[in-house]
Amino acid sequence: MGMFVAADADIWRFQAHPEVWLIVAVVAGFGWWVTRVLGPKAVPAGQEVVSRQNVLCFAAAVVLLWLVSDWPMHDISEEYLYAAHMVQHLLITLVVPLLFLLATPEWLARLIVSPDGSVGVWVRRLTRPVAAAVLFNLMVALTHLTWVVNTSIENGVFHYFVHLSVFLAALLMWMPVASPLPELRAGYPGQMLFLFLNSVLPTVPGGFLTFAETPLYRVYDHEVRLWGVSAVDDQQAAGLIMKLAGGFFIWTVIAILFFRWVRSQSENWRPGDNAPVLTYEAVTSAFDDAGDPVAEQTPL
Repeated sequence: MGMFVAADADIWRFQAHPEVWLIVAVVAGFGWWVTRVLGPKAVPAGQEVVSRQNVLCFAAAVVLLWLVSDWPMHDISEEYLYAAHMVQHLLITLVVPLLFLLATPEWLARLIVSPDGSVGVWVRRLTRPVAAAVLFNLMVALTHLTWVVNTSIENGVFHYFVHLSVFLAALLMWMPVASPLPELRAGYPGQMLFLFLNSVLPTVPGGFLTFAETPLYRVYDHEVRLWGVSAVDDQQAAGLIMKLAGGFFIWTVIAILFFRWVRSQSENWRPGDNAPVLTYEAVTSAFDDAGDPVAEQTPL
């Protein structure tokens, strides 16, 4: 495979990304508008518009979205290291969508996902566990195709389309676990099984990258090597990151769900809750109802 030499030798040069700043500003502005303008009108007086958890998760999501999309993460991941690109994708698909869902109050989710509107109908269909898992893993598989990776690096519009598609699929994937609407969440056992399956399926493309002995993507096969990492080593590192880091994050969430499930079971059940209380009055009443004892008859 011929080397792709379009990468700039000045790896750490600063590159402005006003489109990223605009996206982050719009998202942050939307959060401010929801909290200060829409919320007080939509929520009855005296009720909380957003919780402390909503605010913290929203702030973390916006900051993380900015960090993974701007310089230097954007430039390193798009021009030099596919491993950095993999870290970027994992954050965009696993962490940022989860934080945004945790940041969304229930009243806002009901406005967006209204059961009477077409958006609500499609969201409720696509967030069913089977549909969400199939759609998400299909998008993950497609984003690792050679043509998709090469084209997304060379075409800015297509690049943002791919990122947006994966992000939306990830939002749908997390809905059975962290939906602001309780009726769209599965029970704890279902959530754990759902995440387990979503941790297994990505090992297929991850293993393909890890064991490939030749560069698969020409856009990363160039002479400018960051930290001296070869194209093959970079590709194998990306596969390991996809399998190990992605799996570790999902299994951490599974562990949290497991302990929450155990705690909910212990809170809802106490030994003897359903057992009748034995009292002296109950014993004497039972003897009275039984009547006089029957005399034993001697057999002939």
